[in-house]
Amino acid sequence: MEQIKDAIKAAVKELFGIDIEPELTRPDEQFGDYATNVALQLAGKLNQDSKEIAQAICQHVKGSTSHIKDIQMAGPGFINIHLSDTALWELTEAKSKQSLKGKTVVAEYSDPNPFKVLHAGHLYTSVVGDAIANLLEAAGAEVHRVNFGGDVGLHVAKTMWAILKNLGYFATNGHSKKIEDIPKNERAEWLSEQYIEGTNAYDNDAEAKELILELNHRVYDLHPKEPNKDIEFAHIYWTTREWSYEYFNQFYTLIGTKFEKYYPESEVAELGITTVKEHIQKGVFEESEGAIVFKGESYGLHTRVFINKEGLPTYETKDVGLIFQKKKDYNFDISVVITGNEQEQYMQVVLKAVEQFAPDLVHATKHLTHGIVKLKGGVKMSSRKGNILRAVDVLSAAEEANKKATGKKDNSVVLGAVKYAFLKQRTGGDIIYNPSESVALEGNSGPYLQYAHARARSILSKVDVKGSTSHTLEGDERSLLRKIGQYNEVVEQATSELMPHHICTYLYELAQTFNRFYEQNRVVGDEREQLRARLVQKYADTLKSGLKLLGIVAPEKM
Repeated sequence: MEQIKDAIKAAVKELFGIDIEPELTRPDEQFGDYATNVALQLAGKLNQDSKEIAQAICQHVKGSTSHIKDIQMAGPGFINIHLSDTALWELTEAKSKQSLKGKTVVAEYSDPNPFKVLHAGHLYTSVVGDAIANLLEAAGAEVHRVNFGGDVGLHVAKTMWAILKNLGYFATNGHSKKIEDIPKNERAEWLSEQYIEGTNAYDNDAEAKELILELNHRVYDLHPKEPNKDIEFAHIYWTTREWSYEYFNQFYTLIGTKFEKYYPESEVAELGITTVKEHIQKGVFEESEGAIVFKGESYGLHTRVFINKEGLPTYETKDVGLIFQKKKDYNFDISVVITGNEQEQYMQVVLKAVEQFAPDLVHATKHLTHGIVKLKGGVKMSSRKGNILRAVDVLSAAEEANKKATGKKDNSVVLGAVKYAFLKQRTGGDIIYNPSESVALEGNSGPYLQYAHARARSILSKVDVKGSTSHTLEGDERSLLRKIGQYNEVVEQATSELMPHHICTYLYELAQTFNRFYEQNRVVGDEREQLRARLVQKYADTLKSGLKLLGIVAPEKM
């Protein structure tokens, strides 16, 4: 591709004395393997007919490189390029661009809060975040996967209030239970129930609300000082916080995700407070009714509180601390942060505030957002009200649908179904998850592609793949090889845009191209068996590589 660009660039320079960077696109196969509108771009500059310019470029480029089999002018001045068979084979051997080689990237995603249950949004951002991190690694970056969650804050105080109440700490005759009495397999669900109860009490019981606000200060007082964990309140807090992290780790292991570091809010809150207070004098933040705020209206945004009137840091200040802590820990070139869409305006204010005194950090930060996950026919749910769509609910729905469809229990297929259903849609919009569609072995699904890979490996087990590629390609063979050769270009586009759905679209189209080839062309026992076996191997390897980027297992058998 680069050699063809260079040939066109050289032709334009020699013919017209103009330096230009031609763009190549992928037209429908009937028109060629690449196309460029460089003649149309030049027509205005040269005040010449675009068709004459295109013809001149075609004549000059023709024969300049062995990679071009034919080059022709079409329409009002488009140039269509047909590659040689050798060039098509070489495309399948090419390595992807290492455009981020030497760069350090911090990918922050999932971000669940301790003391709360993992919901479908956490599953979604974990899947998308993993795929984006994989793309960045494929481009040569050193990627650090991290996770940020609130181990301090009002949600913790609400949970702690319910825990203390239900263990009997508010009873006049003393508490009757110990935190260790909660069965291990019930702890995550139990904590979620405490949060719901505490939230309802905060909203409806004035006395409980007052006590929760007091507990909020007590939780903050456990940080950043090294606490005496033998004190009962501290003991309960640290014990239940550890339960949350154990629960997170178990779930991430289940879905094949691994984080290098958890950033609890308590570890970055003090840095955030210090940073915000330092910049009050410089006019970035200001006092308002006893709180410290950033007024974003002059930037087309809105005002947000960074330190409340009680002197406690808000989420905004903790995010300020996180940005600087990540830079200190990793000295990143790029920081990717993935959250739900509801965080978009919030993050705009936080980043605009930080931009006033650390613009380089903000310019290195890419904030990506995604929509809500709903089951088909479902509605948006809330962990505060207890009607949350949990992450395990999505996996259970997929498992049940797969068992109904196949009679089997296969975790790799269930995960492949869920991950692909999430990733095939462009990141940003809401996801309506249909379990039965996601596990189908027909149509645009993860299991369909997993089966396609297993089927190709089955064919390869029956043939010799040591054949030569020197034979002239026939029609369907050429179409398949042409599609395989597009893989690196698609990966580069997905990486540049941080959009994994491009990989999904390509893999589905690739599988369809193979199916058309295989319907019309026998492989095993054909006189062209060795060449076609090479094609099947290239196809299977490409499928496996693409599925790996998506975090999906490519099984040898199904």
